[in-house]
Amino acid sequence: METAFFSFKNNLLLLLIFSVLLLILTIHPLEAESEDAAIISRFQQYLQINTAQPSPLYQQSADFLISQAKSIGLEFQSIEFAQNKPLVLLKWPGSDPTLPSILLNSHTDVVPVEQHKWAHHPFGAHVDSDGNIFARGSQDMKCVGMQYLEAIRRLKSSGFHPLRSVYLSFVPDEEIGSCDGAKKFADSDIFNSMNVGIALDEGLASPSENYRTFYAERNPWWLVIKATGPPGHGAKLYDNSAMENLLKSVESIRRFRASQFDLVKAGLKAEGEVFSVNTVFLKAGTPSPTGFVMNLQPSEAEAGFDIRVPPTADPESLERQFAEEWAPVSRNMTFQLGQFKEKASIHDKFGRPMLTKTDSSNPWWSLLEEAVRKANGKLSKPEIFPASTDARYFREQGLPAIGFSPMANTPILLHDHNEFLNQDEYLKGINIYESIIKAYASYVGDKSTRSSRDEL
Repeated sequence: METAFFSFKNNLLLLLIFSVLLLILTIHPLEAESEDAAIISRFQQYLQINTAQPSPLYQQSADFLISQAKSIGLEFQSIEFAQNKPLVLLKWPGSDPTLPSILLNSHTDVVPVEQHKWAHHPFGAHVDSDGNIFARGSQDMKCVGMQYLEAIRRLKSSGFHPLRSVYLSFVPDEEIGSCDGAKKFADSDIFNSMNVGIALDEGLASPSENYRTFYAERNPWWLVIKATGPPGHGAKLYDNSAMENLLKSVESIRRFRASQFDLVKAGLKAEGEVFSVNTVFLKAGTPSPTGFVMNLQPSEAEAGFDIRVPPTADPESLERQFAEEWAPVSRNMTFQLGQFKEKASIHDKFGRPMLTKTDSSNPWWSLLEEAVRKANGKLSKPEIFPASTDARYFREQGLPAIGFSPMANTPILLHDHNEFLNQDEYLKGINIYESIIKAYASYVGDKSTRSSRDEL
């Protein structure tokens, strides 16, 4: 009887333990599901703010970001280097303010949309049955800004305390050149007082399982070439007419472009390592009520070119090519360096190429590699970014800057119709940033910002 009682008692205990375990296993997934849903909801709220150029709702975006900072417990300020273009700067103070800080940069504006070409409203942040979040900015680059915040939210909740201060900057106008955004920010006394040691900025999505990283970028040279020639009746054959000379230049530029493209096609160079040249406009002719006057030879013709220059290029050699081949005086071309609409430097303020080292000599690179590995991520070979980002303004200050957007198994859709990011990839990216921020903010290293700048 006693044995039967103990047997019953033991069975009852086992049943109780089993019930508790079952309850735990049931509750935890529900809690995780609820947390993920809240994270996605916050991302959707940010995406639903229409910050498309040329009329971005910057103040609404700033208000949202500051509300997130308050909910996490971060210091915050809104700064206007240009009127009605707030830059939101958040701070997570470190325990050792003498150490150079970490800067996590993102931009708040996005490019315009052709709404009728989208399957879902570009500012609706619609989630389809596959978990894809459709919205302008889902890849470029509101995802990164929110991932920074969510990673810090988790780290603070876990009780982690940073050794180094961590700054988050949400800057305006990146999509139109950043003249009133990151450029003024990087040149400001505010930025100088932050004692930044490393900056992270945007990268690109990766169609493979490996995340892409960028240690430099091509800089924009936006060139306008102008040709002049005699006006007159359209039936006459002209020698050195404005249009004839301009088209000769366009053909010369086309051949140069093809030679660069051939290097990429042959696998001899990556896209970021060659010059890219694209014609963006041709302008000539005399307007009429029905179009253009057809029997009048124009006396002036212009063409605009978007040129992207790799950081390893010889800019003086390229400028000689402009003057001698693309716009020679012998063809009545009036090329001048002053005709650049933008001509970004490829050197930092110390006269060095704007390249961030991606080897063991750069502790920030080693820390990022290890942090991504710990978070079960994989990195591709570091690249030169084919376009331009705000990172160039931080590199121009002599700082190391790494472009990185944790989006694997994702088609590259920045500036495209139906831009989307899968919610699972977005959530994985938060884990990646949590690992990186923890590693960076815990790094003791050298207290000298200058030595960091000189070495990297």
